[in-house]
Amino acid sequence: MFAMRPATADDIPAVEKVILARSGWLEEYGLPSWRGNAAELARQAENPDGDVWVLAEDDGRVIGCTTVQEQTPPWGWTEEELNESAHYLYSTVTDPAYRAMKPGTVMALWAVNRAAGQGRTWVRRGCHFPGLVRYYETQGFELVHEVRRTRTKVYLMGRRAERVPDMEERFGVLSGPRSNPRTSV
Repeated sequence: MFAMRPATADDIPAVEKVILARSGWLEEYGLPSWRGNAAELARQAENPDGDVWVLAEDDGRVIGCTTVQEQTPPWGWTEEELNESAHYLYSTVTDPAYRAMKPGTVMALWAVNRAAGQGRTWVRRGCHFPGLVRYYETQGFELVHEVRRTRTKVYLMGRRAERVPDMEERFGVLSGPRSNPRTSV
């Protein structure tokens, strides 16, 4: 059964493998990838603050990772928004071989559920691509701000924290047969 757990140094090779698999998928579609930074990004799994989480099966297989920070970055948000309790997601990566099972959505809902359990009001995230905005909207996030950060536009999104009663079922779906990323939508 899959579950979210804090990443450890032992997860570095598996996280790098997921990042490289996603990089290959991104490159296939002509999108920028993390290939050049995969090893550096994977090393964040040993972060002593424990804010990197992996989506892993009981046997240790990792199919996704994300970073959950306890506060929203200070740029792009209003003072009022910064005073609201929130978790902030970033660096979310999933193995494209599981794409049809929506592991990114499962991780996002886990974060929404976890934030509610910790008394947070919001889960926030940011991204650089309109395609990701549309994808995150399918997970219940709403576009809150579009801001310019150096030379890049950043889309800042949020979703109210809430209990997700069927989390165990959602993790269970991930244990089904692997899909072919080339045939998945």
